[in-house]
Amino acid sequence: MKNLIVILDFGSQFTHLIESSLEEIGIFSVIEPADIKKNNFSIKYSGYNIRGVILSGSSQSVYDGGIEFDKSWLDSNIPILGICYGHQLLANLLGGEVQKGTPEYGRQTLSIEDASVLLSGVKNNSVVWMSHGDSVTILPKEFKSLARTEVAENAVIENQNKNIYGTQFHPEVSHTSDGLKILSNFAINICGIERSEPWSPRVFIETSREKYKFIKNKKVLCGVSGGVDSMTMLALFAHILPKKSIIATYIDSGLMPDETEEEIREFCEKLGVTLIVRDSSKVFLQALRGLIDPRDKGMAIGGVFIREFEKIAKDNDVDLFAQGTIWSDVVESGVTKFSSQIKPHHNVAGLPSRMKFELLEPVRNLFKNRVREVGRYLGMPEKFVQKKVFPGPGFAIRIEGEVTLEKVSLVKKCTKIIEEVVSSSSTADRVWMAFAILIEAPSLGIKGDQRVENKYAIVVRAVESKNSMTANFSESMLPLLGIISNRIVDETPIGRVVYDITNKPPATIEWQ
Repeated sequence: MKNLIVILDFGSQFTHLIESSLEEIGIFSVIEPADIKKNNFSIKYSGYNIRGVILSGSSQSVYDGGIEFDKSWLDSNIPILGICYGHQLLANLLGGEVQKGTPEYGRQTLSIEDASVLLSGVKNNSVVWMSHGDSVTILPKEFKSLARTEVAENAVIENQNKNIYGTQFHPEVSHTSDGLKILSNFAINICGIERSEPWSPRVFIETSREKYKFIKNKKVLCGVSGGVDSMTMLALFAHILPKKSIIATYIDSGLMPDETEEEIREFCEKLGVTLIVRDSSKVFLQALRGLIDPRDKGMAIGGVFIREFEKIAKDNDVDLFAQGTIWSDVVESGVTKFSSQIKPHHNVAGLPSRMKFELLEPVRNLFKNRVREVGRYLGMPEKFVQKKVFPGPGFAIRIEGEVTLEKVSLVKKCTKIIEEVVSSSSTADRVWMAFAILIEAPSLGIKGDQRVENKYAIVVRAVESKNSMTANFSESMLPLLGIISNRIVDETPIGRVVYDITNKPPATIEWQ
């Protein structure tokens, strides 16, 4: 029987990262909703041997209720690891106490106070990533605290006799420096699972080849935006399918960087696939007219994209459509059972309930870093593999209020300035995203000794990240801000420039 770890999903934005991290060390796991009964799970996975259980985080408090957790999981003598909400749930169910206290968001320092198999090899004073308001204040009987942070005195707890462990922080995120070591200690040293072949681009590609072999005698319309996700999706299909089966399609929304179409043409020419380009910029601007709420903008943009793709599919007698959705798009759209919606991504929540073709999403279960690995393995040019992240809805979600041609032109110009300054600096490789956000912030200015009443301001946003699920604002950008501000004020009508120094969490990377 194949060994596995069960991940019970209470709705955390990071649940899929747990599975991804375990894959990285060669451990097989499955994700199921947190309310699944243990007996039902055992029936569903009757050919597998459950060696461990991980309780994910959640947007809820343990006192909110609403999630029916089967307590028989705790009586099964299977090792259990609770993460964030899961950590608090274990304490609450087993007789401890959880209270609201000082919240912790983002980077914290872990002070190890007692030795444990779970923390073996974890450096004292290492960085951990927090995202919580409640804390475990009183431990259940037979539990002890292994480590603390400045706020959370019970940041890591264990009951060694019952093999139950909890971490207030998220070991699965890349910003927890020894997080992979903690998960490895749990899976291998506590659960006793032997490592198998870890996730790799080669394995992913071969699995995809088998999954999509039915397309060989059909045609598939591949929607491309110029970003690494959709370009990797296209390169994947070009690798595993006959080139004649693929029709790459770029819908010009008028909301993308000016160089996008030229880059896509170059990419498709090198791949040897057919490309169709359609200028639909007027259609998008009309659909956005009068819309203020960012969610409405995203839904409108998603709807227009699909309608335009449907027209092209009909003209070319195609009934399969592929897009480059990745997992961060999915989870932030709140489509899993207990997750909350952070923002409705245009390519997930913005899709119509009925579409005139079958939707394929070959990189849906990957995070950005793995998409890049697949692209590199497929031989994509490095300039595409390492291309800075850009949102599918384009500049529309970087504009406060109604989207107009004037605002689009301004935010494009300011973003170009930021990119030029960053790309010519030594910090370029460290920055995940660097861009401009146009906000409606009237202010007084002086130009040429004359009073100027500015309508807009620019927020510079620059972050460092690995997979976009967590991010730090970029401190390495600080020496560049003066140059950026001077150029924006000198070269555009903008009169104010500010820098966003908020991490994710508690903020999102994009404002809208």
